Amino acid sequence: MPITAPITAHTPSAAFERLLTIMDDLRINCPWDKKQTLESLRHLTIEETYELSDAILSGDMDEIKKELGDIMLHLVFYSRIASETDDFNITGVLNGICDKLINRHPHIYSDTIVANEEDVKRNWEQIKLKEGNKSVLGGVPASLPALVKASRIQEKARGVGFDWDNKDQVWAKVEEELQEFKDEFNHVNEADIDREKAEGEFGDLLFSLINYARFININPEDALEKTNRKFIKRFQYLEGKASENGKQLQDMTLAEMDVFWNEAKKV
Repeated sequence: MPITAPITAHTPSAAFERLLTIMDDLRINCPWDKKQTLESLRHLTIEETYELSDAILSGDMDEIKKELGDIMLHLVFYSRIASETDDFNITGVLNGICDKLINRHPHIYSDTIVANEEDVKRNWEQIKLKEGNKSVLGGVPASLPALVKASRIQEKARGVGFDWDNKDQVWAKVEEELQEFKDEFNHVNEADIDREKAEGEFGDLLFSLINYARFININPEDALEKTNRKFIKRFQYLEGKASENGKQLQDMTLAEMDVFWNEAKKV
């Protein structure tokens, strides 16, 4: 006998209850859902997060809505699995985040006075230290992609006042790091280049550029991803034009490819 599906809800609380009911049904009756563990869902959650990121960058609101639903399902799924071993449940998860938000917004729920967004961030980091964090940087996940991690490290350091005074100082640091990186390759003999040191200087250069981006309110991850997409679009235009002319890219000169590449910039 099929199970009666819960009807469409029209309030946030009822819609959430509907999802919980469906999750219970699937966990009990679906062979695939019954097999899942916290570990088996992990890589799927990462994939869903990247799909949401793609949808946001594309500005596709219908797709964003769908991907948010997928992630919401995963959050409920994790909580359902944990409830089976009495570790925690969805009620505890929701109350936990509510309590944290109340505690970390004393300018809303208590008598703390803030002047601006920077005061809010500074208070947030100080409260986290009082909650038991041994380091301001302790909350930065080790497995974050390096570009995102650099941004988070810099934001958190700024939250406790460890930062440059103005963007001119940061740009001077970029130029300094660029020169140090160039110096590592300023050898007539390639064999004299210390590759490990050069890699370190390149990392310092990237870190300083990310810092400058933060000062001028550019998200470096978003900026680089938009450039990636732009390059892909133009390169695929180049491939298409080459094919139309019965050519393979590897058989074309760079000058020939540049003709189509410049066309792609106008499309």
